[in-house]
Amino acid sequence: MAPRRKKIYEGKAKILYEGPEPGTLVQYFKDDATAFNAQKKATIEGKGVLNNRLSEFFMNGLTNIGVPNHFIKRLNMREQLIRQVEIVPLEVIVRNFAAGSISKRLGIEEGTALPRPIVEYSYKNDDLGDPLVPEEYIVAFGWANQQDLDDIVALALRVNDFLSGVFFGVGIKLVDFKIEIGRVWEGDFMRLIVADEISPNSCRLWDIKTGEKLDKDVFRRDLGSLTDAYTEVAKRLGVLPSNTTTIKPTLIN
Repeated sequence: MAPRRKKIYEGKAKILYEGPEPGTLVQYFKDDATAFNAQKKATIEGKGVLNNRLSEFFMNGLTNIGVPNHFIKRLNMREQLIRQVEIVPLEVIVRNFAAGSISKRLGIEEGTALPRPIVEYSYKNDDLGDPLVPEEYIVAFGWANQQDLDDIVALALRVNDFLSGVFFGVGIKLVDFKIEIGRVWEGDFMRLIVADEISPNSCRLWDIKTGEKLDKDVFRRDLGSLTDAYTEVAKRLGVLPSNTTTIKPTLIN
């Protein structure tokens, strides 16, 4: 077994290691699950394997429609090779239906269709609880300029169109999701690309017919097995065979 590469960063759900080539990283998906700013924690067997496979599926889909992202290739059950980026310190949230914090803030009943997709930002800082921030703050503090924000909104809405269609096709409503954006340089030219992950970890997904939750709210709200929910999403999307009952290495590689 090759020696473990140098660890660059460890977050709540993933670890980044030095990549084999300059400008690359290896992203490792953990089985750890957290909620409420890591106040609730658990280890859920198979979660990292599923999220690695699902994020690969979505990133490849984005590549196919011309949305730039950091994904290069999946390496094994839990790791993928990605482009190294400078992360913009924002979580970019796209909401199609009211749920979670927007329902609490504005008193809108969960499940209410919003007039149009709403894009909002939170400042990536666990100690502060990732507070929502307006564009005025983002520009004033230099986290991104106005042109960057215009490009980020355009990227976020393209991702939303793609994901909404893919999920709708398998009977799932995309309630909301969050993405992260990274900067990459090609010579003197900087461009923004989708980074981090896209998985049920970062989306709210409801069954269209039953309203059953198929995302991290299962863990947040103690609604059952998170692995079962993620496996159901993977099966519907064709990422796992439809007769899958448990996560086995032979099914993933």
